[in-house]
Parts: sequence; structure tokens; C-alpha cells
Amino acid sequence: MKPLKHILFSGVIAATLIGGTSALAAGLDADGLKSGTGQILSDVSTLAGIGEFEDTDGAALQAAFRSPGSVLQLADGSILIADTRNHVIRKLKDGQVTTFAGPALAVVKNAQGFPTGGLLDGKASEAFFNEPMGLALDAKGNVYVADAGNHAIRKIDVNGIVSTVAGNGIPGNKDGNGSEATFNHPSDIAASADGTLYVADSLNHTIRKIAGDGRVTTLTAATTRVIQVRPGEASFAGEYHDGSLSTATFNEPSGLALDGKGNLYVSDTGNQRIRYIDLDAGKVSTVAGSTPTVSASAIYGKNELYAGGDYADGEALKAKFDFPKGLTVTSEGGLLIADSLNHSVRYLLNGQVTTIAGTPQTGEADGVEQSAAFYNSSDVLVSTQGNLVVADASNNKIRKITPYQLPETVSNDGQVKVVSGNKLISFDAQPEIQDGRTMVPVRAISETFGYKVTYVERAGKSVVQLSKGDLTVELTIGESGITRMQAGLPDLKVETDVAPYVKQDRTYVPVRFFAEQIGLDVQWQAEVQTAILRVK
Repeated sequence: MKPLKHILFSGVIAATLIGGTSALAAGLDADGLKSGTGQILSDVSTLAGIGEFEDTDGAALQAAFRSPGSVLQLADGSILIADTRNHVIRKLKDGQVTTFAGPALAVVKNAQGFPTGGLLDGKASEAFFNEPMGLALDAKGNVYVADAGNHAIRKIDVNGIVSTVAGNGIPGNKDGNGSEATFNHPSDIAASADGTLYVADSLNHTIRKIAGDGRVTTLTAATTRVIQVRPGEASFAGEYHDGSLSTATFNEPSGLALDGKGNLYVSDTGNQRIRYIDLDAGKVSTVAGSTPTVSASAIYGKNELYAGGDYADGEALKAKFDFPKGLTVTSEGGLLIADSLNHSVRYLLNGQVTTIAGTPQTGEADGVEQSAAFYNSSDVLVSTQGNLVVADASNNKIRKITPYQLPETVSNDGQVKVVSGNKLISFDAQPEIQDGRTMVPVRAISETFGYKVTYVERAGKSVVQLSKGDLTVELTIGESGITRMQAGLPDLKVETDVAPYVKQDRTYVPVRFFAEQIGLDVQWQAEVQTAILRVK
């Protein structure tokens, strides 16, 4: 959805960042956790949207959207949002949301009280759209819109004038010039450096091309698979074939991104795959995603519209997606994927797929990595600030994923360190590693998070109690295991493979087990011998 020239991602998006370089080392860490497995440390927050299904401009966190479907960054740093069910294009800049194109207030509403779309060119404030989805920016600063409900491609020029580039509001599948051509629910668009436009014509299951002179041609083959959608009614459905561009087939393609070579990545949504179109060679290949085969030659069940979706990271051609949509190419040649029904953002790099944030379960929570939750993530971009911006469609929000960075004071001095968020914790005795675990003086780590430390004797043994509110965590000197006690809940005993001990009048406890019991995320940064504690 974004041209490559506007993707300015610095550093490797594959780990905690220190000075812009990858900082996770391979091997087992000092808390028994795997490092260097592609986990990307990040924090997810809400950038705009209160979450209500409404149409409200104003301060970003009080604004309201209806199923935002796409995001695009302009040269001035502002973010455009295709507010699909409000039938307008919104703009987020300096913490304020305004209407960029389309009537600022819904002129016509349906029987349910929701805005209705239309097809009208003219001044941006007077033009009408109908379920706008994909957005793209050309080298001159013009914005293009895949106006799905109007089955058309629209243009918003630098002077704020809206025009229809191709399509005429009527669904169809016809090549030709401008309004002579017809589309069927185009979902995304990409603008190349020479001004050529590429369109994911979703319900025609094809990739279309719009030349500089407005001529529309179809690049891929039409589908021939027919299914019964209901008794007595049949419909063409998508197919899956790699190979020559002219014979390759797709199933509801809905996301496009141009790479540095001018070739296309495609979210082949109904096939649960990421495809690659080498335009010079005229070849289509699958670069990520897989589905179980129903038979030796088929990936669809009888009368099934789509291949089965699933979730799995790992080797690209064994990874699994569930209706992948918006795509963005990063500066290091990776591909960010808004995996809509896995409610997550995935990353394809060097033949491996990893999850940056989110899980296959729906939700609406900010937090770290997989503790954060999305609901139908439909698009993603890399901002000029190096953050990821996500259209969280069914939460009616715009979310931000910020790569985590260690404090500048953390150095490779050979000593064990602990940070809380972006702050280095100060200890009155040096943390250390014992039996493969990071051990820290209990009082400093507890007070950092507001816990009171109390020592009690029980059955001749010294017990350390860490208390805050109605939660108490107990550790016994010389014995493994942690007991978590909270009012109204049964006591929880957690087994550990390390015991607290006393050294130089300081009580040392395993930081990982304590931190996890009070709800913190724990990661280990091997290069600088640092445990990272963050609120989930």
C-alpha cells in the first residue's frame, strides 16, 4: 500500500535495538530463555481512536473511526487513514484527526444510522467515496485510493481535487481506458516510480495494471473454478497457480507492495499466502505461507471459497497465515504483513516468518509483543520515526508498535545488569549469574516495583515476603519454589530450579521468577548481560 521511497526504516527489525543494531545473541540466556530466535522486542500503544464505531474528528485519542482499512504516510509525516465504513479519508497530524477527503460530516445515513457512500469527484471536501480501502502515494505527492465499494480507482491530487482514474462505479471485469474499464471491489493499489499503478482487483481475483495514459490491462489469468454458494446458485471463485504471469491465478488478492526492484508482493488473501510477481521475468512465485491439501491436487474443500487459514511462524513456506492483508517492504528488504484474522503483525525476512506483535486471539490491549492484542489488523506501515503504524480495523483504532531500545547507559562492561523499561536499576550489591539464572539483591528489585520486603521465620526457615496491595510473593532461603498469594484466590506454588541465598548480608533472588509472578515480561540481552523487565 506504500511506495518504497516512503519507507525509511533504520536498523534491523529483528531484535532489541542498541544503536540501531541487532542486540539479541544466539543461544540460551541466563534465565533459560532462548535468545536470537527472531523475537522482536516492542511496545504497542494506541495512536488514535477511542474504539467506538463512530465518525469523530478531534484529538487523536478521542477521535472515532469505522473500520479503518489502510494507512499511508505523507512527506510531511502525517498519516492518512482510509476510514472504510465512514467512506472518507482521514488525516492524523500533530495529535489531531481531521477529514482529508470526503464530506467531514455524513450527509446521508442508512436506516441503521450509518454513513452511506457515493461516487462524486471534485474538491476533496465535497467528493464522495464508497468503502475506500488501499492507499498509495506517487512521486509527485498525489494520493491514490482503491475505492472498493465504487469499484474504481480514485486520485486526490496535491491541490485537493478528487478525480476518478479508472472504473465507473459498476462492478465488472473489463480492460480499457479510464471509465471504460471495470473492477470488482479493488482492495489495494501500488504506485511505481514511473507512475504505473497496480491494483489488487479482489473479487475478480486478478492483478490489474493502469498505465500512465489511463489504459487498464489485466496481468494475471482469470479463474475458472466454480462453486455452489447456495442451492441453485453458482459463482466463480479464486484459484492458486504459480508460474507464468499470464497463467498464474489468485484468490481475492488484497494487499500490494513494491520492492526495491520494482516487483510486486501480493497478499493472496483467500489462498493464505504471500506471492511475488517478478514483472521483468513475467513469473509468479509463492514466498510465504502454506495450507493443508484437501487432495493431491487441491487446497480447497468442496464448494469452499478459501483455503484454510492457520497460524505458525518459522520457515517461510511452512508458515501459516489467516487472511493476510496489508503489506509493507522495509529498508532491509523484509516484508511486514498485517495478518488480519490472526490479529497480528508478521515479518518475512531471509526466508523466515516471525510475529512482531499480537496473537491469533482477538483483543484490544496495549502492551509488549504478544501481550498486546489486535482485532483484524488490516494494514501496516513503517513511519519515518522508525515505528510501525497499524490499522486495527475491528477495534476502530490506529495502533503504534515502537521497537524497544535499551537505555544509553547500558554498556558491554561484563557486569550483570537489570533494566525496568528504559531505566537501569541501581543495586547496592552486584547482581550475578548462578546456575544459569540471573540473581539480584531482593530489596532493590522489590522497591523498584513498589513492593515491601519482610522477613519471617517459619519452621526454622527464613522466608522472604514481598507485598504490595493484596498480593504477596514468598521465597524461602535455600529452597526452590515461589508461592504467590492474593486475596480471594487460592495460593499458587510455582516450581523453580534455583533457590534464594544470602551473600554479604544481601538476599539474592531469581529475577525472572519474581518478575513473572508480579506480571512483568522478562527478556535477556546476552551481548550486554542485561535482564529486561517490562510491564506486559
